[in-house]
Amino acid sequence: MVGTGVRSCYDEGKRTAETLTMDYHRGANVEVRIARIFNTYGPRMCIDDGRVVSNFVAQALRKEPLTVYGDGKQTRSFQFVSDLVEGLMRLMEGEHVGPFNLGNPGEFTMLELAKVVQETIDPNANIAFRPNTEDDPHKRKPDITKAKELLGWEPKVSLRQGLPLMVKDFRQRVFGDQKEGSSVTTKITAA
Repeated sequence: MVGTGVRSCYDEGKRTAETLTMDYHRGANVEVRIARIFNTYGPRMCIDDGRVVSNFVAQALRKEPLTVYGDGKQTRSFQFVSDLVEGLMRLMEGEHVGPFNLGNPGEFTMLELAKVVQETIDPNANIAFRPNTEDDPHKRKPDITKAKELLGWEPKVSLRQGLPLMVKDFRQRVFGDQKEGSSVTTKITAA
C-alpha cells in the first residue's frame, strides 16, 4: 500500500531500497545483507541533526527547555552506537541476508527520555510541550528475535550507560572545553 502522509516518502523509500536489494540478490546473484536500523545515539553525532536524543542533550547543555511533542507518551527505543556496529558486523560476516531489525527493544516514552536527560545533565532543566507533528508514530519498538536467533546479537548498552558518553562528547563540542590531543572514550562494560 502506497502512503500519502507527510512521512510516506521516508517509509516508502526504505521499502523500495529493500525491494531493489532483493531483486539484485535474486536476479543478478549479488551478495547482499539487509539491516533495519532503529534509533541510534552516541558520541560524534551531529549536534543539531533533529533526532530526539541529540535535540534533548543539546537543549539541556544550552540551558534551553527540552521540547516534547504531543503528550510525550509516544515511545521510542534507543541503541548505543557500539551495539549497532556489533550487529552490523555480525550481519556482514554471516550468511543470512535478512532483513534484520537492529535496535534496542527497551522502550521509553518521550517524557521518560527527557527525564533521563535531565538526570544526566541538569535536574532543573525545563520541559516544554509543543503540538505533536503530523503522522508521528505512537510506538516504535524493534522485534529483534531474528537477530538474536540467527546472528547471536542483542544490544548490551543501556540508555543510562551510553547517554553520559554522548553528553561528554556534546559538552566538549558545544563549549569547546576539549583539551588538545584528548579524545572521547567510548569504552563500555556490559552490565
